Amino acid sequence: MSAGRDTLVLNTGSSSVKFAVFDAQLHPRLSGVAEGIGSGGALRVGASSESLDLPDHEQALAAVLSRLADQGSGPDQLVAVAHRVVHGGTELTAPTALTATVRAKIEACVPLAPLHNPHALSAIDALAQLAPDLPQYASFDTAFHADAPEVARRYALPPEAEALGLRRYGFHGLSYAALCRRLPDISQRPLPDRLLAFHLGNGASICAIREGRSVATTMGYSPLEGLTMGTRVGSLDANAALRLVEELGLSRSKTLLNSHSGLAGLSGGISDMRRLEQTDTPETQFAIDHFCYWAIRHGHSLIGALGGLDAIAFTGGIGEHSRLVRARILNGFDWLGATPDAARNAENAPRITRDTAAVPAWIVAAEEERQIAMDTHALIATAAGG
Repeated sequence: MSAGRDTLVLNTGSSSVKFAVFDAQLHPRLSGVAEGIGSGGALRVGASSESLDLPDHEQALAAVLSRLADQGSGPDQLVAVAHRVVHGGTELTAPTALTATVRAKIEACVPLAPLHNPHALSAIDALAQLAPDLPQYASFDTAFHADAPEVARRYALPPEAEALGLRRYGFHGLSYAALCRRLPDISQRPLPDRLLAFHLGNGASICAIREGRSVATTMGYSPLEGLTMGTRVGSLDANAALRLVEELGLSRSKTLLNSHSGLAGLSGGISDMRRLEQTDTPETQFAIDHFCYWAIRHGHSLIGALGGLDAIAFTGGIGEHSRLVRARILNGFDWLGATPDAARNAENAPRITRDTAAVPAWIVAAEEERQIAMDTHALIATAAGG
């Protein structure tokens, strides 16, 4: 075990490594990002930024560790490194220390998350070379949904298709876990029994949370399913996807569905909700309408899985900052008693419904990195017998 005190949390993508450092009391100390990996590169730590040659993830992480050491949070000051791993499949359903066996299981999930898990593995392997004595841990975005009812997780497919891993896994689980932890502090009430949680960002989903547990969510086999997203299509008739493959081929179809659809596909190339709200064209307004319509429609289907509704919560970049989107979505639930308060919503107040609203709605800042750090601290304490 390292004699350090801080925990480094890594969220590794194809061309970037986002990082955050938390102290022993889980207070954030530093954060930043190494980006442009493989094509130039830049490193930001706090308010400072510099251009760097970052040809691969190992070089990027070496630069991150070097700059963190300058700030008193290098490998010698770290107790652990904790990774966000998107997909844990059916076996990795809780935070865990990284071992050779766990690494092999993460690699086995690569076919389920080919755009995500390989990059997490790159960071895991790079850290093993750069700081071999530093313990590594992983938290999984799919884990929060792992004990949802089987009827909610199975597609209506025969056993031979199920054997391929074709089932609903759900994602954004770390965000939802953090939301469940934070909402009672914000509301000064116990966690609602029947909570509809909206994680709205470039990737977007909704989760039906009953007594703190996921019972249904909009994302499925991959993060492509469900809501209209920044560049992802959301739910699509399977035959429509097959038609695209026939016409465009597999590779172009994957790119279209994942990178050129959603808000970008509807608006003419704009995926950022802030830009959409500032651009008054029929295409951009329709993209916003589409986003909100499907959030309302999917949300109502999840109320059926909950058997009712006690509260709504918004998190993620759009959920926390877009007054327009929140207002439009809440208007769709007004008939259930989620009556929005225009002034509170305009101020991004914690509670954005009227005091008399039967179904209160809240804003909860996303804390995925802190959730991962908390997971790791809990594992270390358990291992130490604390």
